[in-house]
Amino acid sequence: MDWDKLKIFYAVAEAGSFTNATVNLNLSQSAISRQIQSLEDDLKVKLFERHARGLTLTENGEYVFKTAHDVISKLKEVETSLADKKNKPSGKLTVTTVVSFGTTWLTPRIQEFMQLNPEIEVELIFDDKELDLSTREADIGIFMRRPKQLNYIQKKLIDINYHIYGSIKYLEKFGYPKTVNDLNKHRFISYGKGNPSPVYNPDWALKLGMKDNKKRKTCMKVNSVYGLLLAVQSGVGLAALPDYLTVNQPNIVKVLPNVEGPITEAHFVYPQSMKNVARVQAFRNFLYSKISEWEF
Repeated sequence: MDWDKLKIFYAVAEAGSFTNATVNLNLSQSAISRQIQSLEDDLKVKLFERHARGLTLTENGEYVFKTAHDVISKLKEVETSLADKKNKPSGKLTVTTVVSFGTTWLTPRIQEFMQLNPEIEVELIFDDKELDLSTREADIGIFMRRPKQLNYIQKKLIDINYHIYGSIKYLEKFGYPKTVNDLNKHRFISYGKGNPSPVYNPDWALKLGMKDNKKRKTCMKVNSVYGLLLAVQSGVGLAALPDYLTVNQPNIVKVLPNVEGPITEAHFVYPQSMKNVARVQAFRNFLYSKISEWEF
């Protein structure tokens, strides 16, 4: 059976006449009539009763119409299913960000994203060194500074605030600073060599209140913001930390809480080539919905 003839038959049966069917099929009345006649010849049955008011289906015509209806409906279901499958977020998604943000804020929220998108396989890469998205080391980056690459799509995610923190154990031993000058009496931990700092000015606390751009001496250096947190918790000294990192962390408190450090802008970044990828769009929407709950 010729599929094109069957589609024309179905359209004519729905329209009730050759004349009405010409609009939907964009064919002449004579062309439609020839196709119907040809289908009747192929099936060796009469499909329509022709009369002055139009057309009515014969018993055989009713049977063919019902069958055609079922076939066409099923094909539309298949088309819809394929379209949904094409647009449904799926596949592997690699996300990179700095160790501190990834371990303390992002990871606890990934389970919810995976429940909402069960066909996405998530890989998280935490590195204070920014990975190259243009070579697909990762699909998405959450960077703590604005990328310089022009071929990236980037959008500000959130402002990250910094304060000076110390452990209760350390402060009870060495005293609570009441002024900026009191910081000169304390031990400081700073960001060390190795990976580039995830913030523009990691030494701001060392320069705070100092003249001639001098810096306080440090007792220890760590080339990881998360490492700074662990060092502070253990009582080594004071350090500048992002506020999000200290939430629900036991035994550490802000020192001089009214003194804020420079604000860091976190950016959501991905290559132009990933612009229309459903899994990237799904993660972007999820992330911004979670960021709306940001309280730091």
